[in-house]
Amino acid sequence: MPAWLNDRYGSATGTRQATVSTPQPGRGEVLLRIRATALNAADVRLMLGDPLLLRPMFGIRRPKQPIRGNDVAGTVVAVGEGVDASRIGEEVVVELSSGGGLAPYAIARADRLVARPDALAPEVAATLPISGGTAVQALDAAGVSRGQRVLVIGASGGVGTFVVQLAALRGAEVWATCGEPNRALVETLGATRTFDYRTTDLASLPASFDAIIEIAGSRPLRRLTRLLTPTGVVAMVGGDGGRVLGPIPRILRGLLLSIGSRRSIRMVAAVAKRDVNEQLVALVLAGRITPVIERTLPWDAAVEGLARLESGHTVGKVVVLGCE
Repeated sequence: MPAWLNDRYGSATGTRQATVSTPQPGRGEVLLRIRATALNAADVRLMLGDPLLLRPMFGIRRPKQPIRGNDVAGTVVAVGEGVDASRIGEEVVVELSSGGGLAPYAIARADRLVARPDALAPEVAATLPISGGTAVQALDAAGVSRGQRVLVIGASGGVGTFVVQLAALRGAEVWATCGEPNRALVETLGATRTFDYRTTDLASLPASFDAIIEIAGSRPLRRLTRLLTPTGVVAMVGGDGGRVLGPIPRILRGLLLSIGSRRSIRMVAAVAKRDVNEQLVALVLAGRITPVIERTLPWDAAVEGLARLESGHTVGKVVVLGCE
């Protein structure tokens, strides 16, 4: 089968199309025909091999899995040992265990599959597992509930657009930072107040937030805690950092700052949760949340999608359709 490969660490421009063997499902697995793949910041990090700390897990000199793409919607076309053959033909959405979405076929764990109803388009369904799931887990980590005031830093990206909607759905008052061109969009998603991150000094905001959801940020943590109520929580999603250790030093600073304080700083390490994905599918079908898709690209334009993510300026999600 054809596939888009990053068989060396580096920029999206190094992505190439090549012929590889079609994978075969093992015990507890299924083979999916990919209908759509949503790209994530993690795809870029793995593509670049950044930070170096992660390379022992993902490949020292080159990626162990050269095919990017973890969030997919697809059709079950074959099953491995221990999986009921009646599942063949099911339309599903799932987070893959180790990438492979930018190919016609990929392997998924059967116990992670969530049914995709006909009313939910594949390109919409594919946006949910990582970005939507991370948003849910960040809000849970911060204990966001009705009547609270929440600040979302980085509100216009893939995770941020879900955080804003889900926080508002929980009954929170949402304040958000984003680029000036995206303020109107973020307000339509449920933000009460928005601020241009380039021109707004966060120190000028009132110390009134029950929770701060910071997405891929690098702001001084002590400055963020000063914006919290006495028992408030900062939930960090991802984060910038050095080439070698990435966000690890910042995470450790957060832990130290939390010692002996009623305010806390928590790192969100989101994991695939089938029940969360089921909830997200139900919310989209009910019209209670709407995934923001910046662009939907044909399979042949996958490199363009990866380059767009690499630029760091994506609004919402980028989705690549399956290979015809």
